[in-house]
Amino acid sequence: MMQNRTHTCNELRLEHVGQKVKISGWMENVRMVGSNFAFVVVRDFYGTTQVVIENEDLIAQVKGINKESTISVEGTVRARSNPNPKQDTGEIEIVPEKIEVLGRCRYNELPFEINRSREADELQRLKYRYLDLRNPAVKKNIILRCNVVAAIRKAMMEHGFLEITTPILTASSPEAAPDYLVHAR
Repeated sequence: MMQNRTHTCNELRLEHVGQKVKISGWMENVRMVGSNFAFVVVRDFYGTTQVVIENEDLIAQVKGINKESTISVEGTVRARSNPNPKQDTGEIEIVPEKIEVLGRCRYNELPFEINRSREADELQRLKYRYLDLRNPAVKKNIILRCNVVAAIRKAMMEHGFLEITTPILTASSPEAAPDYLVHAR
């Protein structure tokens, strides 16, 4: 089995300095500082990690990758010279040895910025729902809903209630997705 990563993007801390790691996620942002220096922010479900590229070959490779493409980064963790206290992983960065594109984003420009998707037109958000769900605020709401439903279910079970599901094959979605009737015999 192929190992996609050794750590998530929000997992690395100062105690990991010097370790060889592999992270995978969406390429959130690229900031070119010169011909041989760039910062790349990699984001997954758990958070973000900064990658510092100091190699012209890797910089040339990153220039050809669109934002929101899925990438894998293998490299060494080091302490940042200027820590960012606003980020959970703000004390470290990864110096890559290898960057691999796992899935290329087919858009040169996204229909809306991921972190500002809530400001976008509602029809655009629904059309590109998979992008909208990457917004940390939207993700936070989904996680909250999941936790509330789990807490309600747990409380009901503790009070002796049973959850009995009848054989339904569809549930309406609030996004107005079309419902399909499936006959069960």
